[in-house]
Amino acid sequence: MPSMRILATRHRQRGIGLLEVMIAVLILAIGILGITALQAITLKNSGSSASRTQAAIQLYSMLDIIRADRANVGSYNTNIYTAGDGTGAAGTMAGWLDGLKTAVAPDAKGKVICITGTMTCTVGVQWDDSRATGLRDSAQSAQTIEVTSQL
Repeated sequence: MPSMRILATRHRQRGIGLLEVMIAVLILAIGILGITALQAITLKNSGSSASRTQAAIQLYSMLDIIRADRANVGSYNTNIYTAGDGTGAAGTMAGWLDGLKTAVAPDAKGKVICITGTMTCTVGVQWDDSRATGLRDSAQSAQTIEVTSQL
């Protein structure tokens, strides 16, 4: 009689193992999708971080260009954010503006304001950082970095 009870129990449990495997695969798939989403966010944010780093490097590059040509400090004023036109030579204002497009972002613009009396210059870089997470509208995605230095 005990053998009949064992056979009946086995008969009722048929397919339970397959159901457990399918649930485990579903949980694993959801976990892998979560990891993939985290990886995509990480890539977006690291690209945004690289743009900010390059913008800071370019700011100091322009300040070095101005320091090398202190006699013509007033000629570097743009007063507004200006984009490069692709014709600038290295070591010049136009070359710096062109370099912003390749180093920071394709829509990057630069601004320089120099006061000759105090030998103080403010250099700024502006670009659209809509790739970063959490930046939904254009007002938030417009990134600006400015540095003021006395030559």
